[in-house]
Amino acid sequence: MNMLVDGEWRTDVYRTTNEDGEFERQETAFRDWVRDDPDARFQPEAGRYHLYVSYACPWAHRTLIARKLLGLEDAISVDVVDPYRGEDGWQFTPEKDGCTEDSLYGSDYLRELYVRADPETAGRVTVPVLWDTQTETIVNNESREILRMLDTEFDDVADRDVDLYPKGYREEVDRIIDEIYEPINNGVYRAGFADSQAAYDRAVEELFDALDHWDSVLADQRYLAGDRLTEADVCLFTTLVRFDEVYHTHFMCNHRLIREYDDLWPYLRDVYTTGNISETVYMDHIKEHYYTTHPDVSPKRIVPKGPDPDFEKPHDRDELPGEPPSRQSR
Repeated sequence: MNMLVDGEWRTDVYRTTNEDGEFERQETAFRDWVRDDPDARFQPEAGRYHLYVSYACPWAHRTLIARKLLGLEDAISVDVVDPYRGEDGWQFTPEKDGCTEDSLYGSDYLRELYVRADPETAGRVTVPVLWDTQTETIVNNESREILRMLDTEFDDVADRDVDLYPKGYREEVDRIIDEIYEPINNGVYRAGFADSQAAYDRAVEELFDALDHWDSVLADQRYLAGDRLTEADVCLFTTLVRFDEVYHTHFMCNHRLIREYDDLWPYLRDVYTTGNISETVYMDHIKEHYYTTHPDVSPKRIVPKGPDPDFEKPHDRDELPGEPPSRQSR
């Protein structure tokens, strides 16, 4: 896989699997924080920060959902890369539907922003990227941390009084995000990119054990942490919404469809129809990215037509205790 080494683009250095054939995700490189603190280097200000995202990427999708729910669209601008990622990495293709130019610098490739931030940077070029237009650098490219920043540090900038990390729930939210990450969020990749049968079998078994567990949890409560939609739901949603269209087939996670679960399926529809979250889902970008970008998994790069799940199909989740974010107090 391709990456930057001392600021130079290389196509022959990064292996995605270990000696046992197990997929290993590289840690992100930029880990600064926006803080609502007068002494902080990066302070929350409307118009100062810019997100670089792919609609296809589940990690970037988290930040788009938070931006939408919190009413940060006017405060934090966004550019969208091409869903197809070739040898040169994420690229800007403004003539393509749903994509944009690099509105800040006119870059051709996202990697140019990484080198602009640090000429000696090393690592993969990933989305999302939170960019500071004032100091002209990357603040952070770790989705979980950007999600948390948007939710906890931009209160004076946000247009909506929504709290995805409420007091009294925080320990539980952190526990759930940790618990779903390896078997589910990363688990689909561990299955799809496995280089050995044993590694694939382990990943798939852990994935569906976890899905079964959370299906049972959601039988009695509306959201993962109880009666409120939180960051944990955002993190699970971006995997679930891609599952039947992509992961089930492309990553061979075909033991069961999400639509076959009694509670995960209506839960997915409940979250999808909450607070205009549906407007952040670009299934055409999602499918194009996965089926055309991984030739070792899908060498013919043919994008399937189906299955086209009906995410707006009515559900009865509102009969369970709990309310959507628009009715919750902080």
